[in-house]
Amino acid sequence: MRLFVILLLLCQPAVAQSRYELDNSLRDRAKWKSFGVEDWVTGDPIERARAGRGRVQTFELNSIGGDTPVARLKSLIAVAEAGPKGYDAVHVGGPKKPPKRPTQMTLREIAAWVKATPGQPHAIGRYQIIPSTMKELIRRSGFSPQTRYSPQVQDAFADILLADAGLQKFQKGRISRKRFMNNLARIWAGLPTSNGKSYYDGYAGNRATISLAFYRQQMAKFFPRSS
Repeated sequence: MRLFVILLLLCQPAVAQSRYELDNSLRDRAKWKSFGVEDWVTGDPIERARAGRGRVQTFELNSIGGDTPVARLKSLIAVAEAGPKGYDAVHVGGPKKPPKRPTQMTLREIAAWVKATPGQPHAIGRYQIIPSTMKELIRRSGFSPQTRYSPQVQDAFADILLADAGLQKFQKGRISRKRFMNNLARIWAGLPTSNGKSYYDGYAGNRATISLAFYRQQMAKFFPRSS
């Protein structure tokens, strides 16, 4: 009976979902320290648990690069989340696309698009940031609503999220590769956890878009001296 109720809720239109009480397992999965409030999922109850793209194709893996280990990590996340469109990517599940390329929109314009298109995924940009995440990142970064969602701004948002995942502790050997991997997977649904599955596997058809073996191989190259 419980399983039937959960499935029924997940199948409801997203507009109706915005106020329902999430089952405990999904609510627990949804909590993470960036937001500081328990009810951050209001308005985005399933959005974090939806992959922004299908499984990464082999030829795309060659595009992972960057001048620093952190830049290469960002590139890996981008491949897993956004695909070839990168900074101008929009969630493939959203039928009503933004009126302009994301990099040409202001943060205010993105918020207006989200408000005008309820009931669909709104993950946007290279790191597939969802509305509740973006709202908090804007507050924490100090960017004004008039700020353009440029590659530089998107990277700045990613830096905040990486810090939340414990990047500096990982680089200093204070947390393990496994823990850092799982922290990243809580933020980006396309990344695998240490069991090879997305942290949100099973919700809204989500799955990791890159394999655990490939992820580990790349991280060993990016951060060979980290624990």
